[in-house]
Amino acid sequence: MDFGVVLQTDPPADDVVRLMALAEAEGFGYGWTFDSVVLWQEPFVIYSRILAATSSMTVGPMVTSPGTRDWSVLASLFATLNDMYGNRTVCGIGRGDSAHRVVGKLPSTLATLRECMHTVKELAEGREATLHGAPVRIPWVRDGRLEMWMAGYGPKALRTVGEHADGFILQCADPAIARWTIGAVRQAARAAGRDPEGLTVCVAAPAYVGDDLSHQREQLRWFGGMVGNHVADLVTRYGATGPVPRELTDYIAGREGYDYAHHGRAGNPSTDFVPDEIVDRFCLLGPAAAHVQRLEELAELGVDQFAVYLMHDQREETLRAYGQEVIPKLRR
Repeated sequence: MDFGVVLQTDPPADDVVRLMALAEAEGFGYGWTFDSVVLWQEPFVIYSRILAATSSMTVGPMVTSPGTRDWSVLASLFATLNDMYGNRTVCGIGRGDSAHRVVGKLPSTLATLRECMHTVKELAEGREATLHGAPVRIPWVRDGRLEMWMAGYGPKALRTVGEHADGFILQCADPAIARWTIGAVRQAARAAGRDPEGLTVCVAAPAYVGDDLSHQREQLRWFGGMVGNHVADLVTRYGATGPVPRELTDYIAGREGYDYAHHGRAGNPSTDFVPDEIVDRFCLLGPAAAHVQRLEELAELGVDQFAVYLMHDQREETLRAYGQEVIPKLRR
């Protein structure tokens, strides 16, 4: 299993760069950040610094969206970094949550997302694509490579992943939900004539190593609220008794709105509806041995990478605990 770390691009950017370098030293091969440029700083500027401060780490957004930048700009950003640092980027992408909603935009449709993935990949790898009705090619790209890893939860999104993406990002570490979503992605890939084992599967969730479960739960409860935004959309689309597993949908019954001013932060007051059970299922808590046990279960389901959301009060301690006690036991 590979390992990644996910950070928000809070100022100062130097601290983001420092933590990414520490993560690489502890055995993390991927460095991800949020991409919501009103709530946090512009990540692609910081990616250049991270790549310069590390030797082999692959960086990218978890996740970007079709609606925040022109697709030619998005492709050129990745292509420029790859040209400078040797194809060390990956594009995590989704329909758009906070990056869209805080500027008054709805999430993109799956059709738009599918077109964006194709266009950005073609342009970033030096091929011609149609953009705004015109043929476009970035002429200076040489030997560019960019994988598109799509995030999603619902049946239609999972089918889109299987049919069109290079990888699947599941933002939840519940094995039951992982089993259902990975199975749906692989079934869609198989039906489309693609190799279902050829898609990379990345599970991303908060992890906190320690013994005080009560404190850890309060530090990580924000994640149930973030996932709940996407689940609320699914319930609106499919209904509470639709095809989405109840392991994912039942807990949002008490949800009453959401304030993006506290998005992705410990102590988020919009997440009081999230019960302890959901925190325990969606996140990794407890001593290192408990993390190893959950990750071994996820690996058996086909998970290739675990990416640690590091939004809590023991960031460096958790990185070091993973480097010393978790990663060595799961490294391929």
